[in-house]
Amino acid sequence: MDLFSVEYLKHLVDVYVVPFGINLVVALLVFVFGRWLARVLVNLAKRLMARAKLEESLSKFLGDLLYAVLLMVVIIAALERLGVKTTAAVAVLGAAGLAVGFALQGSLGNFASGVMLIGFKPYKVGDVVRVAGEVGKVDSIQIFNTVLVTPDNRRIIVPNGQITGGVIENITSEPTRRVDMVFGIGYGDDMSKARDVMTGVVTAHPLVQAEPAPQIAVSELADSSVNFVVRPWCKTADYWTVKFEITEQIKRALDDAGISIPFPQRDVHLYQQKAA
Repeated sequence: MDLFSVEYLKHLVDVYVVPFGINLVVALLVFVFGRWLARVLVNLAKRLMARAKLEESLSKFLGDLLYAVLLMVVIIAALERLGVKTTAAVAVLGAAGLAVGFALQGSLGNFASGVMLIGFKPYKVGDVVRVAGEVGKVDSIQIFNTVLVTPDNRRIIVPNGQITGGVIENITSEPTRRVDMVFGIGYGDDMSKARDVMTGVVTAHPLVQAEPAPQIAVSELADSSVNFVVRPWCKTADYWTVKFEITEQIKRALDDAGISIPFPQRDVHLYQQKAA
C-alpha cells in the first residue's frame, strides 16, 4: 500500500486520528467537568465548615487541600482516557508523598494538633493559659503554632504538638476564681482575734464576692507560726487586684491589732564548758 495514497491516509485517520481525537475531546470534557465539580464540592465543604464555626484559616487550608486532591483525581482520570498508563505515576506520587510525610512528620503532627485545638477549643484567643510550661494570653491560634503574649510582654510561639501532648490549664475560662492566701501569726497571739481581723478585711473589700463565702481557717501549726488560709472569691478579671490589696490590708490590720506575723528565726544557745 502506497504510504501517500488516499486509502492509506484514510486508514490512518480512521484507525488513529479519529479515536485519539474522540479520546482527547472526552478527556478535555472530563477535565473541565471534573474541575467544575471539584470547585462545587470544595465550596460546599467550606460552607459546612463555616456553619460549624471552624477557624477561617483552617477552613481555607482544608478547602485548598481538598481541591488539590480532587484536581489530581480529575487529571489522572483524563490521562487514563487518553490512554496514558498512570499506574506508575500514581506509584511515584505515592512514594513521594510517603517520603514527604516522613520528612515533615513533626509539622504534620503540629497540623493535626492545630486541627484538634481549633475543633475542640480548650482555649480561645484572649484566654490566659498555661501550656508546655509557658503562661501567657493567647494572641492567635494558628495551624501549626499557638502564639502567647506573657505578662511581661514577651511573645512566645508554642508548637501545637507540644500543647496537645501535655496538660492544658485555662486560667481565665471561668467567670470567677478563688484567691488562695496564707498568713501566719505567732503562737502567743489570740487566734480568734486574728480570725476576726482577717474576716473584717476580706468582707469589707468591694471586689470580694459574698457567694461563695470566703473561707478563713487555721490550716497548719508550722515551726514558727500558726498559719491561716484566707480564700475569698472574686471575678477572674479582679484576681490580682484582690490578691495584692488584701495581702497588704491584712498585714496593716494585724499590725494595728498588735498581732505579730512571725518570720523564720533560729535561737542559738551557747554553753560554756568548764575547763578540766
